Amino acid sequence: MAGVVLLSGGLDSTVAMALFLEQNTLDLALTFDYGQRARERELQAAASLAECYGINHKVIKLPFLEEETHTALVDSTQSLPSLKPTELDEVQGRAAVSAHNVWVPNRNGLFINIAAVFAENLPEPSYIIAGFNREEAGTFPDNSQAFIEKINASLSYSTSKNIILFSPTSLLDKTEIVKEGLRLHIPWQFLWSCYTGMELWCGACESCQRLKRALSLNGQEDLIEKLFPQQSELD
Repeated sequence: MAGVVLLSGGLDSTVAMALFLEQNTLDLALTFDYGQRARERELQAAASLAECYGINHKVIKLPFLEEETHTALVDSTQSLPSLKPTELDEVQGRAAVSAHNVWVPNRNGLFINIAAVFAENLPEPSYIIAGFNREEAGTFPDNSQAFIEKINASLSYSTSKNIILFSPTSLLDKTEIVKEGLRLHIPWQFLWSCYTGMELWCGACESCQRLKRALSLNGQEDLIEKLFPQQSELD
């Protein structure tokens, strides 16, 4: 089967891509520029990953989405939320507040529908591959199994080639995704999962905190030091 992968350059999309490639091929990797703070780092990461896996890479610019996004993920005048490790699972508390403060209107729904246009032009029935996860589905409902099912119901009407959204990571939490990434020997040096676009990962945003916790639970202290060198210096 063929496929189009939504590749942000972060952990989840990279592992989802690598898992799909174990038994299938991918024709195209799409990365979206919607004015996010980390766009330059994400575009660089995604391009490097696509090259590493031998997949054509295309960047889609969405300036209107930047204009319609009023949260800290795009608006640099706002402070990015940071969470303590003990707050990551507070889906009705601090984690929910963090998710609200970085929400992008209909982001995943929009990305999937754009990917479906490209998938329709492939020579065989195709999958859209996305890196969702069970852990963040509690605060980001467009990471959930229910969302995948509803999107696929919609795609059955809006596409003519039976395009299917598939997320190999959707039933996994971050710790399990890191475990799969280690098994698959993904190129960790190319990843960018931080909300900021700084030279180094900030180590404080929710995305950084979730990755650090998952790496730690997999006994990857050396990898934590490589990805978050400034944190090691502070420690």
